[in-house]
Amino acid sequence: MTGKLKLALAIAAVATAALGAAGPAQAAQKPGVPTESIVGGTLASTAQTPWAIALNNSGSPSSTGQWCGATLVKANKIVTAAHCVTRAMSTYTAVQGRDSLSQTTVGKTSKISKIWKDPLYGSQPGHDVAVLTLTTPFTGVATLPLETSRAADAVGAQSVVYGWGNTEGTGPANRFQKVTVPVLGDSYCGRSDVYADYDYVANGEICAGYTQGGKDSCQGDSGGPLVLNGQLFGVVSWGIGCADAGNPGVYAEVATYASALQTQINS
Repeated sequence: MTGKLKLALAIAAVATAALGAAGPAQAAQKPGVPTESIVGGTLASTAQTPWAIALNNSGSPSSTGQWCGATLVKANKIVTAAHCVTRAMSTYTAVQGRDSLSQTTVGKTSKISKIWKDPLYGSQPGHDVAVLTLTTPFTGVATLPLETSRAADAVGAQSVVYGWGNTEGTGPANRFQKVTVPVLGDSYCGRSDVYADYDYVANGEICAGYTQGGKDSCQGDSGGPLVLNGQLFGVVSWGIGCADAGNPGVYAEVATYASALQTQINS
């Protein structure tokens, strides 16, 4: 697979091993390692979006543990990206209700007791979804329902993506943020001058952002929620660069995988 996944903070040694000369940050790579987050957005509040989860990892080079995002879909289940869960289960911690990741005493936390990744991830393009089971359920916290209709992936739909982290100078680091990214449509990301050489999958991915760039999800946002009409519309997956003109964000289309996801959520 090619392109650039939107993981957490870059680890130079891992990046070198995984990406060779391409490097970890803005090169066209997929998979990749994490460096930044929401670009061109505004501060958001987990009190208003309690289902937004930070998926931290003890191997992150950040003192906050920032790694990926996720979405609470049941008291004990979160949905994230498959490429976020490549490390030992014991290294992950789900964090709920923490606007600033540096405030380590704020919010609820839970370790992970089970990881399910789409079994076709890595062998076929797309399929960048995973369901994690929380050891300690986030009881009493609002959850986000899955979008189950592929018709929602309509050009012009005003979806919103959420995440934490460095913003390429457009906002404070390690703070929960959001940005509206309109759906550009499969035909845009499938163009030969956009992502035709990077395995964009019309039946399984969402193309969203701005043709002129400036606003986008980025590394650190991987696995986080793309929300439309109060439902989990997409999962932050990959792109080339962050907020670059002509290179919008690519999101796993939840409706495509809704049946498999729901089976895991109900298990």
